[in-house]
Amino acid sequence: MSREEFGESLAALRAEYAELQEQLVDPELHSNPARSKKVNRRYAEISQILSADDRASGIEDDLEAARELADEDEAFAEEAEGLEAQLEVQIEKLRRLLIPRDPDDGRDVIMEIKGGEGGEESALFAADLLRMYSHFAEQRGWKIELLDKTESDLGGYKNVQFAVKSTSNDPADGVWASLKYEGGVHRVQRVPATESQGRIHTSTTGVLVFPEVDEPEEVSIDKNDLKIDVYRSSGPGGQSVNTTDSAVRITHIPTGIVVSMQNEKSQIQNRAAAMRVLQARLLAHQQEELAAAEADQRASQIRSMDRSERIRTYNFPENRIADHRTGYKSYNLDQVMDGALGPVIESAIVADEEARLAKLGNS
Repeated sequence: MSREEFGESLAALRAEYAELQEQLVDPELHSNPARSKKVNRRYAEISQILSADDRASGIEDDLEAARELADEDEAFAEEAEGLEAQLEVQIEKLRRLLIPRDPDDGRDVIMEIKGGEGGEESALFAADLLRMYSHFAEQRGWKIELLDKTESDLGGYKNVQFAVKSTSNDPADGVWASLKYEGGVHRVQRVPATESQGRIHTSTTGVLVFPEVDEPEEVSIDKNDLKIDVYRSSGPGGQSVNTTDSAVRITHIPTGIVVSMQNEKSQIQNRAAAMRVLQARLLAHQQEELAAAEADQRASQIRSMDRSERIRTYNFPENRIADHRTGYKSYNLDQVMDGALGPVIESAIVADEEARLAKLGNS
């Protein structure tokens, strides 16, 4: 394996890199924050690849010099062996960086956690998952913005929607790059707070993840396709928590997508939040249609488009967490629930990379 096999790809990236550098010094770019963010994301992504190539090139030069001197001094022969190993590792890293990245990786996300089978226990676990993602986001330097919630009688969530945002331009540190693998059914096995005899119950909670829209123009919404209803907000048990019709429900008639918001006391704020979530869901809907039309060229190998798929089990009596897609298993569930989610997500990222590498090798 050598750098030569990546020659054409790297040449194209260096040309694109030069074009991006010209764009970044253009004042007009910075007058459009959304476009500027996209250009900076791509610039950061290519910078990482070219830096890896430069390091590989430097090791190659050192290796060539060591080989030339090896006949005169055995010490250089040993150095050459070490450099060969370093070069192999660096080229493998470069090869992985050259895997076509999901273009949405640098995006922020909107997530929704929904209670499933298990009633109150499912709603309580939804609150636990929100806490887990909040701690994980805090560790990554991301920010959580609560958009809407419907609480259960015992303090859990029947439904909660929130945004996760990053300030980094590096797609590898993008929120979607990590959290896109969280969509699906999360199964919990534990003794519920409502269980008086100590029996272990199995409940499920659903997680939906959508890449957030950078620019409204990305998703075309005809106002005539929207049905907007207003009503009074309600709390646990259905009691009214507001005296005005501040809650908003927007239905996108062509797709049947429905978004409801009642978290804010202002109808205007709830409508704005609902439109934000609707845009994200419509973008995801468009991408799923594209993925279906183009087989799995666009879809992640690990991130199933089937939101009914059971992806993970949280077994509290055994302190065990298991990811059913990657085979990952560990016995530190207490730490994971406190935000130590990195290794679990990394297992999905690695499995996805391996699948895409295998596909590239067979193409």
